[in-house]
Amino acid sequence: MCILKVHTRRVPLADDVELEIIARGTPGMTGADLENLVNEAALYAARSNRERVTRQDFDLSRDKVLMGPERKSMIMTEQEKRLTAVHEAGHALVGKLMPGCDPVHKVTIIPRGQALGVTSFIPTEDKLSYYRKKLMDQLCMSLGGRVAEELVFGEISSGAASDIEQVTSLSRAMVMRWGMSEKLGPLSFGRSEGEVFLGRDLAARSDYSEETARQIDVEVRGIVLGAYERSKVILHENIETLKRISDALIEYETIDAADLETLIAGGQLTREKPPPRVTSSPPKDEKKKDKRILDALEGLPGKMEPGNA
Repeated sequence: MCILKVHTRRVPLADDVELEIIARGTPGMTGADLENLVNEAALYAARSNRERVTRQDFDLSRDKVLMGPERKSMIMTEQEKRLTAVHEAGHALVGKLMPGCDPVHKVTIIPRGQALGVTSFIPTEDKLSYYRKKLMDQLCMSLGGRVAEELVFGEISSGAASDIEQVTSLSRAMVMRWGMSEKLGPLSFGRSEGEVFLGRDLAARSDYSEETARQIDVEVRGIVLGAYERSKVILHENIETLKRISDALIEYETIDAADLETLIAGGQLTREKPPPRVTSSPPKDEKKKDKRILDALEGLPGKMEPGNA
């Protein structure tokens, strides 16, 4: 947070901006990354003719820095939009109801980078180790999107590819590295002898038998399918809430933690709908335009200036 204070010292911030929350949502960022984050937020505020940078500006900046710019040229069909909304609603609802998951920060179905939608979580504190129960809750949340698709549409799509890859990798680490398998016990499998220039896998040495390998596969499969069934029970019991969240995402495209609380409590969102997204490609001279905006703001009394190191 100290680095953020340095980069925002000449940027007028709105009252809703909390640097501590921004810092928790940007783990691993370097000082240059944080400077870029602040400058992007200032640009969002300038384009909206605001004299102070708001929390929403920082949220948009964080999404752009972490996932890439908004894909304005992508035109999603109503079916794709509803599928994405149901998928992200599944992640958000399971994550909200699982005590071991971090608090939900925002859910959006605006395409960025390779993602059609994103459910973001912000931890309340730094984590150096993880308990097995929390990891199981994390697996349930990651599978919530796939389960939601199955329950609502009676069909599954390829949209959960990255979720499945993440779940498989995490469950295999639980069994092979962290000794979290009840059947195999507190053992580590597949020691690495160090990296070589051709690739790390060439240096890995198998220190277990084929029978043990089969048991590892069975344990990994059991952990994943167990989390899948838990997620299915939760969403089946809260199917109306799931539909309410997905309908809100279709209508508003982005909801925050407070909106999610309202929807889970059975309420409806009454805020103003966002303007239709522009689906044309951004102008080629957008960077030059942004620079002119910052140059015009720099040095003016009461106006914002880009953060500097």
